[in-house]
Amino acid sequence: MTLHWVPAAGRTDLLADPVARAIGQVEGARVAEIDPELADTAAFCERYGVAMDVSANCVVVAGRRGAEVRYAACMVLATTRADVNGVVRRHLAARKASFAPMDEAVELTGMEYGGITPIGLPADWPILVDTRVAEHPEVVIGSGVRRSKLAVPGAALAGLKGAEVLSLTV
Repeated sequence: MTLHWVPAAGRTDLLADPVARAIGQVEGARVAEIDPELADTAAFCERYGVAMDVSANCVVVAGRRGAEVRYAACMVLATTRADVNGVVRRHLAARKASFAPMDEAVELTGMEYGGITPIGLPADWPILVDTRVAEHPEVVIGSGVRRSKLAVPGAALAGLKGAEVLSLTV
């Protein structure tokens, strides 16, 4: 099955509400409808013929210091892992960092689990973009819902408000 990419601003019905509100700020964003059962990265890449090193994942991290919790989104290529307990924890000035629980991530982002994307996240969240993602000509990412994917230039992710480009991988 092939993907039919169209300008994302013209198909906001394929985006989660917070993503639809923010998509106009992302130049070159395209969207394609997919089978929601195939939204997870490995299944999506296999079925639609997208290379894993073109697919980027957004992981929500919760950093804790005492009673304070700070959230961040980390963008890494699907072929790599975010260094949550090292780089990300230090960047958040947290004593402990871990992946945010699914229900928390869904509630705080207004997006579906498996479709969370850095576009349209709460304004006070840092978006940590791995250098490999930022340098990529185009990556496939979530759209906020499981029934579609976005294709965006890595530079557009690096240019999001609150984005910082770091070497995030282990």
